[in-house]
Amino acid sequence: MRTESARLRRGRRSARPDPASGPVGAFADRLWRLKQEAGDPSYEVMAARFGAAASKSSLAAAAQGRVLPSWETTWEFVRVLAVDRLGRDPVATEKEWREHWSRAQAGEAEDGPEPGPPAAPEAVARVSPPGVRGRFRLVAAAAAAAVMGVVLGFVVFGREDAEAPATAERDDSRFEGDITYPDGTLVPPNSSFTKVWRLRNTGTVVWANRFLARANEQPCEAPALVPIPQTAPGETVDISVEVRTPGTAGPCKIFWKMADEQGRTFFPLKRPIFLDVRVGAR
Repeated sequence: MRTESARLRRGRRSARPDPASGPVGAFADRLWRLKQEAGDPSYEVMAARFGAAASKSSLAAAAQGRVLPSWETTWEFVRVLAVDRLGRDPVATEKEWREHWSRAQAGEAEDGPEPGPPAAPEAVARVSPPGVRGRFRLVAAAAAAAVMGVVLGFVVFGREDAEAPATAERDDSRFEGDITYPDGTLVPPNSSFTKVWRLRNTGTVVWANRFLARANEQPCEAPALVPIPQTAPGETVDISVEVRTPGTAGPCKIFWKMADEQGRTFFPLKRPIFLDVRVGAR
C-alpha cells in the first residue's frame, strides 16, 4: 500500500533551490523546506486537491529561486501547506511569512541558521550574555518609566475620568453566493459572459476604493482588477466581471482576492472568490 506521502508526490521531485544564491534563492529554499515538511505534495495536488488559488506552474516557480513570487502566490503556497496541511496558526503564519517575503523583496539576507523551537524564558535568561541582559534591563526600565509617566500624567492633569478607548473597527466579509454562472456551468468557446457574485460587508468598516484582484492565469480572459462598489457595513454588493472564453474546450477557474488601490490584500486568511466554468460545445 502506498503511503500518504507517496500519493502526494505524483510526478518528478522538485530540485532544491540554492539558498546561497541570494535573498530570492534563500526565500525559495524556505518554501521548498516547508513543502518537504508537509509531505512533499506535487504542485498539481496543491492546486487541485488542496485548493491553492494559484496555478501549479506559479507554485512551482515560487520554489525555484529565479524570481520572487508575488505575495498572493506566496501566501497560497504557504496557506495550503502550513495552515491547512500542518495545522499552524493562520494569523501567526501569515505574519511570519510576510516578514520573510518583505525581506526578500527588499534584497535583505536573513541572518543566522533556521530558527528552532523557542527556548523557555529561564533558559534564555541563563544563556544570554551580560551585554544582552544589560540591554534588556535598560529597555525594561525605560518601559516602566514610560508607564509611570503616563500614570502620573493622568493624575496631574486630572484625567482619572478619561473616556474608555473606542471599540476597534472590524473589517470582515461573507460570501452570499453566485448570482450568475454557478460552478460547473458549460459556456461556448469564443463567447463572452458576465459573472456576478454577491458579498456582504459583515464588519464595521465601509468598503471604499476596493477591487477584486486576479490571483492566477487561465485560458479565459478577465480583467486583473474588478472594481467593488462602495459598500456600507451590513449591506450586500453585487460584483460583476466580464469574461471571454478561448476557442478551445476545457476548464476555466479564475481566483480573485479583495485588495485596495495599492495592491494590499484584505482577508488573507479567507479563501478567494472564484469563477469555475467549463468551455465546450452545448
